[in-house]
This record gives sequence, C-alpha cells and structure tokens, in this order.
Amino acid sequence: MSGVWTVLLLWGVVFVPALSHGALVISREDSTPQGSDGATRLLKKRSTDNMEVEVYSVKVACKVASRFAHTVITSSALNKANSSQEVFFEVDLPKTAFITNFSMEIQGQTYTGEVKEKEKAKKQYEKAVSTGQTAGLVKASGRKMEKFSVSVNIAANSNVTFILTYEELLQRKLGQYEIMTRVKPKQLVQHFEIVADIYEPQGIAFLDAYGTFISNELLPLVEKTVTDKKAHISFCPTMDQQRKCPGCDGTLIDGDFLIKYDVNRAEALGDIQIVNGYFVHFFAPPDLPRVPKNVVFVIDRSGSMSGNKMHQTREAMLTILNDLHEDDYFGIVTFDHVISTWKESLTKATTENVSEAKGFVQTIQDNGYTDINGALMKAVDIMMKDKQAKKSTERSVSMIILLTDGMPNSGVSSTPQIQKNVRDAMGGNMSLFCLGFGNDVDYSFLDVMSRQNQGLARRIYEGSDATVQLQGFYKEVASPLLSEVDLHYPDNLVNSLTTSHYKQLFNGSEIVVAGRLTDNSLDNFLVEVFAKGPEEDFIVKGQASAQEWDILYPEQEYIFGDFTERLWAYLTIQQLLSMKETGTAEEKGNATAQALEMSLQYSFVTPLTSMVVTKPETDEEQEEPLIADKLTEDERQKAQRLGPVVPQMVGNSYMMPSSPTYFVDGDPHFMIELPEQEDALCFNIDDRPGTIFNLVRDQLAGILVNGQTIGDKKVAPDGKVNTYFGRFGIVHQGLGVRLEVTTHDITVSQDGKQAKLLWSDTASLKGANLDLQVTKDRSLTVTLRDSVRFVVILHKVWKQHPYHQDYLGFYTLDSHLLSPSVHGLLGQFYHGVQFEVRDMRPGEDPEKPDATMLVKGQELTVTRGWQRDFRWDVKNGENVPCWFIHSNGNGLIDGNHTDYIMSGLFKTV
Repeated sequence: MSGVWTVLLLWGVVFVPALSHGALVISREDSTPQGSDGATRLLKKRSTDNMEVEVYSVKVACKVASRFAHTVITSSALNKANSSQEVFFEVDLPKTAFITNFSMEIQGQTYTGEVKEKEKAKKQYEKAVSTGQTAGLVKASGRKMEKFSVSVNIAANSNVTFILTYEELLQRKLGQYEIMTRVKPKQLVQHFEIVADIYEPQGIAFLDAYGTFISNELLPLVEKTVTDKKAHISFCPTMDQQRKCPGCDGTLIDGDFLIKYDVNRAEALGDIQIVNGYFVHFFAPPDLPRVPKNVVFVIDRSGSMSGNKMHQTREAMLTILNDLHEDDYFGIVTFDHVISTWKESLTKATTENVSEAKGFVQTIQDNGYTDINGALMKAVDIMMKDKQAKKSTERSVSMIILLTDGMPNSGVSSTPQIQKNVRDAMGGNMSLFCLGFGNDVDYSFLDVMSRQNQGLARRIYEGSDATVQLQGFYKEVASPLLSEVDLHYPDNLVNSLTTSHYKQLFNGSEIVVAGRLTDNSLDNFLVEVFAKGPEEDFIVKGQASAQEWDILYPEQEYIFGDFTERLWAYLTIQQLLSMKETGTAEEKGNATAQALEMSLQYSFVTPLTSMVVTKPETDEEQEEPLIADKLTEDERQKAQRLGPVVPQMVGNSYMMPSSPTYFVDGDPHFMIELPEQEDALCFNIDDRPGTIFNLVRDQLAGILVNGQTIGDKKVAPDGKVNTYFGRFGIVHQGLGVRLEVTTHDITVSQDGKQAKLLWSDTASLKGANLDLQVTKDRSLTVTLRDSVRFVVILHKVWKQHPYHQDYLGFYTLDSHLLSPSVHGLLGQFYHGVQFEVRDMRPGEDPEKPDATMLVKGQELTVTRGWQRDFRWDVKNGENVPCWFIHSNGNGLIDGNHTDYIMSGLFKTV
C-alpha cells in the first residue's frame, strides 16, 4: 500500500558462553529499562567473568540499491577453553524482512541453510525434537522485530563464524527511509563494524546518521561520505573506544544506530529502472496539493478500554482533531454495545466545529460490550448520506478509521460475517483503516478487513507512548495527494505485474510497482499514470528506457546480484501472501501455491517456508537440524502476549508444548487436550455456588489442589445459575507449602511464614522449594521443586457488569511428574485416557453432531462442540473443538461428581 513503509531494524549479535551444555540464556525485553533487569545482569556477569568464549568480530554490512536492502551479519567467536563450549548467536531482524541465507563456518567446514516447504521442514524439526535435540526457532521480539537465535557446541580452541543474510524493500514513511541497527554486543569486541552502502539512481536528497548511544567522544567515528547518488556510512570503534571507562570491561555500544535518507523527486512520472529483463517504478511526484478528505473516527469505548487506554485515546484524538484541515469533513462514532454519534452527518472542520468535537471527545467514557459491526455500519451510513447530499467535494477522499482493543461480543459477533457486511456496505467507495489497541485484539480480523477495503491495519502497543503511536499513524494518512491511482504499462510488453492500482497516495509515501518484460532485449516502453487530484485529473505519460548496468550502477560494490529481479520477487510474494488472506477461496489457493513456489525459487524464508541448517556432529550429540521460520502475525501476537504458558526449552531453544493439557476454566469447563490423538474431551460441572471440589490429589507426592466455586452477582433473566472457580487451595505437604489463590490476591504460607502477592502487581517470589510468577491482572505460575507446575489465570470482568464477576482458571503443566496414583476431577486424566468415537450423526444443533463414545467400558452419547482455551488469549480465549460429555461428565469421570466435593479448601474429605 502507498502510505505504508517498513523501518529496517537490525539487532546486534550476542554471543554468550554457556555455563554448561544446555544452559538457559535469558535476555532482556525491549521495554525493560537498561540496568533494571536481573536477567541482563546475569548475562553481563557471565560474559565478563567467564571469558572462555571470545567474540572477536561483529560486522553488520547493509547494501541498499534503489531502496532494496540486503543485509549481511557476520560474527566470529573463539572457544579458548580446554573443553567444548556452547556459543549462542542472536540477531533481531525486521518482521517484514525475509531471511535468505544462514551459514556456520566451523573448523574449516561450512554448514549452509536450505529453504524448504514449511511442512517438510516441520517434520524434520519434530523428528529432532522427539529425540531431545536442539531446534533453532525465530521468535517474536518487540514491536517491529523477530529474534533469530541459534547455538552450537564448539570444540576446545576452535572458532565459529555465523553469517545471516536477509532482504527487504524499504518503504517510505513521512518523507524518508530509515535503517535502524540495534547493537548490543554485551562485551568488548576486537573488530566491531557497522557499514552501509547506499546507491540511489534518482540522487540522494538528504542523509543523516547517528546513534542513541553515541557520545560526543564517539561522534567523530560516524563517518559519512555522500555524493549525488551514493553514500557510504561506517562506524568502527576500537576496543578502547568501546570501553565505558579506561581499564574496565563494560561496553558503551548499547543502543540504536540510525540512518535516515530520502531521494530526489524531480519527475512527475517518477523513476523507472529497467535491468536484466525486470523493471521497477517508484512513484511519488513532488509538489502536489493535498486532496480534501472525509473521515469518520470510530472509537471503541467498551469496558475493556477502561483506564489508560481510554485516557490515551482521548489525548490522541484531541491532537488529531487539531490537525484537520478546514476543507476536510469529519464525524465521530463511539461504541460499546450501544452506538453513539457526535453528529448524525459529516461536519466541516472549522475552528468552531473542531472545538465542539474536542469537548465531545473529552466526555467519552468506557462502558459495556463491543459491537464493531454496528459501529462500522453507522460510520458507513454517515459517509454514504454525505455523498448523496454532496456536501463535500466530489474529488475528496473518504476513509473510516476504527480504533478498538477487543473482539466483537455484541451484535454480530462472527468476524467473517462482519468482514462481509463491511465490504458490501463500503462497496469500494471508501477506505478502512483499523487500529488494534493492545495485544488482546484480534489483529488478523482487523488486518484482513482493512485490506479488503483498500486500507491497512496497524497495531497500537500498550505503553506510555500509545498516544504518540496513534498520532503518528494519523499523520501517515492525514494528507492524501491523489486518489484512484492507476499505473499503466503495455500489456504486450510487460507481465507479472505487482499491484498497479492504489486507492490513494499519501504525502510522504511512495508507490512501488515492479514487473517482468516479455523480451529481455526490450529497452523502452510507454508508462502512463492516471489519478484524481483535488481539482483536476492527474495524467502523466513518459517513456521508460533501459540503461546499461554499468552506467546505472557504476560501482559494483553498491549492488548485489540481480537485485531488480529479487525486488520484484519480494514485492510479488508480499502481495500474494496478502491475497492468501483476503481473496476468494480460489484466489487464496492460487496465491498460496504461487507464493510458495517463488519463496523456494528465490530462497526466501516466508510464512510458507523454513530454512533448515544441519549442525555438525559431535562426540556428545548426533547432528541436529536448526529451523528458521517466518512468524505470521497471529504467531507473533501469541508469542508477545503475556500469557501464562511459557514455551518449553528443548536443548537451548524454545518449542511450544505438544504434550497433553488439562485445565478447568469458565463455567466451569473441564478440558483434556490430547495432541497425539488430535482430539480433546470436555465436560461441565454444575452445582451450587460455594461448593469445593478436589481437582488434583497425589498422596505419594503430597500434593492437593481444591477449588471453590462462586456464582454470578444475581440470577440472570433466563434463570440460569452460572458458577465459576473463585478460589483455589494448593498444598505440597513434603515442601511445607500452602497457597490460597483468590480473585483478589495470593497468600503463600511456608514454615510458619506468610507472604501476600496482589494481582494488581507484576511480581515474583522465589525460594528453594517454590517459585511464583505473577503477571499483573493475568496469570500466576506456580513451580514446585522437582514436581508439577500450575498456572492460574485471572479473568477480569467489567466491574459494573450486572451479573458476572471476576473468576479464575486452572491449568496444569508437567503433570507427568506426578505419581501413578494421582486422582481428582483433573488428576485422574494425567496419565491418559483411552476412548473411541463412532456412529457420528446429526445432533439437536446442526453444527454440533452427536456420536457414540466407548470409554471405560461404557457407551456414552457425546456431542461435538467447542470450549475456550485461555492460555494464549486471557481475554477472549481460543476455540478448541472437543467431544462434550453430558451430565457432569458421568461415564468419563470415575464415580459421580459429588464424590469430589470436599469439606474445606485444604481438606481431603
């Protein structure tokens, strides 16, 4: 899309000598203040006190040819110890970049990655995991990055060199391109170097380079050489220049190195480059007047927006309203389960109207549920009435900007249905821009809906700068310059075009179109651009002419291979991946197949492919594959959620748990997930509020878990009495530990001492026998020494809800560590359950068939349904299909549910 660009981010290389093979290395998150994190201090202590692995070279080399960036990160380390050591390599790369190569050079032998179809690579990965080997993964890392992290065991007095390459098309945002290199070597490096070579045939208009960590003393080390069309930037501090102080081992190199630049734009037609049978057209004509816009702001005010989110939204809206031009028309829709408007029609952005709108914005209060469908339908209705009344100019640009933090749970709640309703209502007459606030929002739903309506989605991260993020996004779309932009090329001369029609071009952005020539010897063709301007049509025509390679790129060090072809391939794959999400069923299938084929052809690691690297075989290990993946947005969001289930360590890398999962959550819903059987069982327990049930009891291990139910505040109009777990008692007799967990706090008792943790804080409590981790208002992880782990999830309910109140969910991890005698409503399933399902037939609900289940020597009638697993999404949950056992689980559980009722929270009878 025009108006969208990508910040290029690189992460500095981190080598950490492990204390022993398989040691867990924990690194600090982006948002943690420097110096405040115990994990960071641990890393620094390791890397300064144990210098048996020396990192002697770190080089980041970025070449940019016509906005296409090719980055190579090379780092070398030497194991100076008399025994083998584990060496770690970590680098953060832009989440819009594609890894194209990774290799390791060890003792004169090179181990190179091979890009394979993701499913084939996954099988290889799972085979390695099943034998306890190491598998390297790409993980989410911060707002704009994902972390590539691998490790390798190096023999005594040997060295290793890691080489990672990735590519990305830089996108223009607010009038500039930006390359940001995040450098955190964590120790002094003998040869440290950041080098960037930029070549832009249009000419470089301006360029700036600086570092957040660079003091006045280091500033002269930033060397810039900028001529008309090329730039060379370097930063190469010596070891002494890297030191925090004379004689100390601490390094100053800790922060961001940034390069910002733009190119000259003299031609209205833009710049067209033809090289080796491929062309690329950069279109961002200079000196265009802005087009008036019609904009409706649709603001979520549901209960989940309470507190800081609502405050930041109001603050951002006040600034955004100030930035409206007087020839713009605007409206405001606010929504929870009720839809409200500032005015029933669009209003001209005069000083008086803007002032009145600000007053309205300041009165917005959070409340109720989330009716996204109703709110968008209202916004479209306002926009269409304005068009019919012809209040605004015919050449204006119409857009709706939606801000929400949650899932639709009022009105139409089916997200595919909402997408269809919005697409039908808009009819291609306006654009939709969606801002997803926070990490609980269904971003995929918003992303697809935006692209279906010629807009884009952006995640707004919770944090002190959320107001700035909202304002920044608005600036990107605040000044449309052209609408209905069509770029035409001769059909008989050009094929395999990337998208060549854009709904609008925004100030400070750029449209990029690439294609393939039917004849490689073709050296010119006609290019035409048609668009609507504020007062008249924009029409420009011109001849695109091929230039000799050595004339276009006179100095070979500024280019890399057939970059125009790779630029075309990169852009094509990105757009096919978008079509894979937004097109018809046939379009999705074709786009997926084509994107996969091109990803393999050009060795791009995309969401459809993985890079497999075979590690060297050692005396201690068999050869182990490493898998480099490309995260989808859903995968990235799940990884970034502060969820309670932490990925398990396999060797030195993370994998998601694939073992059975047992939990109780909701009303209360008991769930047994069995991945090996690709199925799940579930049942409910209905009893009066206040009942205490035994969930887990292991007499040999001395573990007891009981839960007490609570009811709604009052009986709902339909007369149904909902019950949930509101209190848990956890006992480990051997360790002398007792925990009481309520919806308000966590009380810990051990050896006559007592401590209390509050849900309102993120906190931890560590002892020799016990480790508690509280994530604020979300989850509690309980780890008992040499035993099981439990996770308790807190569900926060809108305080003014007429019926519901806060409740708890209970999940078990590492349940295989308990003895064979473990029992309880959950515990009895920890060592598996055998069942068979047959005779599937229609049920009362057409979407939920019935079947016969053979389990524990009985035949039960069961129903296919869904329950929610809240491990990843505490707020909305994830639907998991399961076979539902009726009548309080009778026939599946041993005995009757009343057999599990206890007389007290810490009682066994």
